[in-house]
Amino acid sequence: MKKFFFGFALLIPLIIHAQTIKTDVLVIGNGDAALAAGIQSYKSGVKTLILTQSHGFSSQNNFSTQSIVVQNLFKTLADWKVKKLKKPIEPISKSKAKDTKKPIDSAALLNIIDTLKYTEIKRSGNGWTLNLSNGQDLKAKILVFADESGMLLANLKVKTLATAETTVLSYDRNLYRTTIAGLNATESHYLSLYNLLIPNQENLLFIPPENVEIGWAAGATGAYSAFFDTKTSLSNLKRIQGELLSYKLALMPFEDVKAADSNWLALQKIGITGILKAEIRAGKAYFNPEQEVKYNEIKQPIKDYYYKAQIWFDDNKNIPINLENTISLVCYVGNKAIDATKAEIEKKWNKNYKFSSKFDLKKVLTRREFSVITNEYLKPFDEVNVDKTGRVIR
Repeated sequence: MKKFFFGFALLIPLIIHAQTIKTDVLVIGNGDAALAAGIQSYKSGVKTLILTQSHGFSSQNNFSTQSIVVQNLFKTLADWKVKKLKKPIEPISKSKAKDTKKPIDSAALLNIIDTLKYTEIKRSGNGWTLNLSNGQDLKAKILVFADESGMLLANLKVKTLATAETTVLSYDRNLYRTTIAGLNATESHYLSLYNLLIPNQENLLFIPPENVEIGWAAGATGAYSAFFDTKTSLSNLKRIQGELLSYKLALMPFEDVKAADSNWLALQKIGITGILKAEIRAGKAYFNPEQEVKYNEIKQPIKDYYYKAQIWFDDNKNIPINLENTISLVCYVGNKAIDATKAEIEKKWNKNYKFSSKFDLKKVLTRREFSVITNEYLKPFDEVNVDKTGRVIR
């Protein structure tokens, strides 16, 4: 997806001059989740509009995130006030409509309409149409709803909508590989893409109003569908995960791996694959990046990802996972030349990888070192797909 530099200068209420307002992603709400969803959708390169139903944003700051991006966002938000309109938005007369048929602001991908109620919300083809209280219509491809659901339910003629639910991290099943948000509250949770999508409700995402991590995930998911002009049910898990990771938004809720870590991306990616699993202690997930890698903890996960790994492990039973043996593994499975790979890793060891240890072929690798090398030379996260349950597809 395209990347755009975010600036809060765009976050101002605008007097709308078009009879019909059009946007790619519409976010309804005024809490932390709505703001995060709107900003991520915008950052992912699609035209986004946030419609608040009550004045201004009401940040609870009750989020638990390791993301520098999110921390900076709310630091900025604390000093930012939504400007009040000098007068209410007036309905557009038919005589003026011919001169006003254009988007809200063609130069801006992110806009806010503040404190404007909608009177009806309905499906229009694959998208949505809202009738606003000022007499205008609002059309959107994707709707992210982070507000009271009464009118939405009535208009959709359904009794309930399942809001996005997180799952406590465990390794009893593989669903964690489908994560699009990691949350650290009293326990380590994650949100699966398939718990965000609503069965039989295309192009609609219904999220808790104050959960910023879920808001960020919803923004990226909505942007994907709008950007590629496809249904939310056809969302591409890897594309959405990659988009969120590119903004340093944690998908695995590791307590001991912070966004400022120089190896953060590799640890996140290997954590998502489950090739190295976190230790769950008192409900929290610890990746333990400085612990040594053990043969038995990587044997089955790597065999699950690669057919050729079966042969390597059969030929190399219960050996230490030192640098020499790890190079042997990644070269055999990844069809790479051992000497060239060895020389390349030696060159990158301290300068690129930022490892504090010395390059030593007999050194048993830490989980950090093993993750970085495996991520670079086998790319299990990037090149191996999983199904909706997290099962590896080979």
